[in-house]
Parts: sequence; structure tokens; C-alpha cells
Amino acid sequence: MVVLGMIIIGGLIVMVLPKILSKASTVFSLLFGVTTGLMFDHTLAAPPLDLYDVNDQAIYQTFDMFSYLMYAPFGYIFIYIYRRFNITGWKVIPYILGWSALAILVEVWAIKVGIFHFKNGYRSSYSIPIYLLVQSVQLFLYRKVFMPHDDDKGAN
Repeated sequence: MVVLGMIIIGGLIVMVLPKILSKASTVFSLLFGVTTGLMFDHTLAAPPLDLYDVNDQAIYQTFDMFSYLMYAPFGYIFIYIYRRFNITGWKVIPYILGWSALAILVEVWAIKVGIFHFKNGYRSSYSIPIYLLVQSVQLFLYRKVFMPHDDDKGAN
């Protein structure tokens, strides 16, 4: 139920925000969140590492695939705020650090409500380099591939 709530609330936020990103940037940002969530969960939560379980069982169920949709709004909002407030230069560093801190807070909350169940000694602090990497890569790709087109043509 919590996962569905996050998907609905995140989707509403994405729909309500003014459209300042191109369609390509929007799709990239939404899919980047889903793809990286899926990739890291299946790498870290599956054997041989098996560091945590997603949702209520150790095996993946059909509903677990829907849980990856909750990552989509985070990827979009990350790029949206970057673009909306024109974060450049040294300000990018605290921006990424702040989003990583937010990601850890959301992860801790997700543990408390039963979305994640850590095991085999895994801790939220181990996720910090993952969030730093994911957000840095997303921002790098956006700036190199999508932002030049947003600048040239404006949001569609």
C-alpha cells in the first residue's frame, strides 16, 4: 500500500509541475530512476550478495516490479530542480550531496515501513556511494546529452 501511495503521489507531483524539460529529457529522467533502482536492487538484493529483500518476501513477486515505479519521480524531480534553479559550478556538489542525504532518509523510512528488509550486515550508510554515483551519472548524462537540446529548442 505504501508503494502505491508513493507512486501516486510522485506521479501527481510530476504531472503538476510546470513543463520545463523537453519530452526526451522527461522520459530520460523518469526511466533513469526506474532503471537504476532496478539495476541496483537486482545486483545487491539478489544472490550472491543478497543484502536485502524488497517488500514482504525474499523472492521477487509480480508486485515488486511495480515498486520500481516509485523511483521514477525522484529521477525527474532531481533534474527538474537542477534545471529550474539553474544549479551550476560548485553548487552542483552540495546539490548532489543533499539529494544523497534525502535518498538515505527515504531509504531509512522505507525500512521502517517494510519496503526494504536489510540482512547480512547491510546498512543504509553503505548506500551513500551508490546514491552519489547514480546522481552524478544522471546529471552528467543529462548535461551532455539532453540539456543542450533543451537549451536550443526549449521544453516541448
